[in-house]
Amino acid sequence: MKNPILLPQLKEYLNSGNFDQIKLILETAPSPVIADFISGLTPEEVKTVLHEADPFKKAEVFSYLDIELQLDLAKIIKRNELAQIITYMAHDDRVDLLKQIPEEKRELILPALAQAEREDIRKLSAYPEGTVGAMMTSDYATLSKNLTAKEAIDKLRLEAPNKETIYYAYVIDEKRQLTGFVSLKDLILARSDESIESVMHTEMIFANAYDDQEKAARTIQKYDLIALPVINGGNALVGILTYDDAIDIITQEHTEDLEKLMAISGEHEAGVYLKTSSFTHFKNRAVWVVGLALLGLISGFIIRSFEDALKGLILLTLYMPLMTDAGGNTGSQAATVVIRALALNEINPKDIFKVVFKELNIAFLTSALLGTLTFIQVMILSWNAALPSGITVYEVGIVVATALSLQVITATVIGAALPMTIAKMKLDPAVVASPALTTIVDISGLTIYFSTAKILLGL
Repeated sequence: MKNPILLPQLKEYLNSGNFDQIKLILETAPSPVIADFISGLTPEEVKTVLHEADPFKKAEVFSYLDIELQLDLAKIIKRNELAQIITYMAHDDRVDLLKQIPEEKRELILPALAQAEREDIRKLSAYPEGTVGAMMTSDYATLSKNLTAKEAIDKLRLEAPNKETIYYAYVIDEKRQLTGFVSLKDLILARSDESIESVMHTEMIFANAYDDQEKAARTIQKYDLIALPVINGGNALVGILTYDDAIDIITQEHTEDLEKLMAISGEHEAGVYLKTSSFTHFKNRAVWVVGLALLGLISGFIIRSFEDALKGLILLTLYMPLMTDAGGNTGSQAATVVIRALALNEINPKDIFKVVFKELNIAFLTSALLGTLTFIQVMILSWNAALPSGITVYEVGIVVATALSLQVITATVIGAALPMTIAKMKLDPAVVASPALTTIVDISGLTIYFSTAKILLGL
């Protein structure tokens, strides 16, 4: 987020060469705030500001800048200076940056890094996108079970400036296998000569490096963890997933589910709306829109097949929007709550019959309410309408109310059953998008509406 208030002041400092004030800001303001302040400057101006910061502060501020600005800076910052920034960045942040940098630039930077940094980057980059390993950091604190509480605190005091978090310290053996963990609170409350083995927790919640990132993020959310240890296939500790990364994952997954629900394809990232071109937005939306438009032609064929019924009772057209709206709304409601419950693991595909039965009960209550209100609406709006001989407004009200009630029940069942079926097929239930569901429900609604009219009124 750009800060429009401070931008003119920063530009004035830069133009006048008042680097003392710039240094004062860099020394006193938190890194996220500084990143907010300078994000409205040009890359060259940002480079000049960062040049006045110490290496650690520079890397920290750099980490909070938007990825697009980071990439612009990577093009103009000298190789050795960029290597220094990457060295001091959080382990997971620098891997994310290097993945975005063009390969030829990346190949120039890596040799400028120390062997330890290169090896760490190689290991973290090897995990597939979407897994815990791709989001974790290898920057964590470890202890040996033979240390005393005093020795452990002394060790953490030395390591604290270079660690992501020291609130949790993980106890490992000589093979780096995870045997337990202690919190900073545990160490402070323990006797100074008490061993780590006697105070550590052996019952642990952890994730595998190849687990789905959303599952791990939900685990952090569920158990209110600051960090989640990550192990490999040999039970060796390879990293931790921190709560701030879990928030990023949940935000990303929420954005993805929301856009899929609205039939938007392509990449699903948070905070990139204005940075994405109009043509890219068009491509992401057009496929589904065109596909659903073609599917919507079926509605036209249904209306065409009941053309005689419409000619016989033109009043029926007045209540067609009511029919499609009711079905679309109730179907989307059912689909939304079911997809959300699936995403939060409140239900699973095996519960399909329980879910459909529950939604069916809700649908009966909703249909009774809407059917009654619809009947009253027809009686009020069409009381003086000209009707064919032998047909009364009362009968029209019965037809519209009955059809709408059946449509509500049908739409609700479809909205609940469709995502459950998709999930059972091991596919993403979010693909049962709202526009797609609405199109399907429109088709079923028109069929129910005209069929009901034809049967009850003999059209």
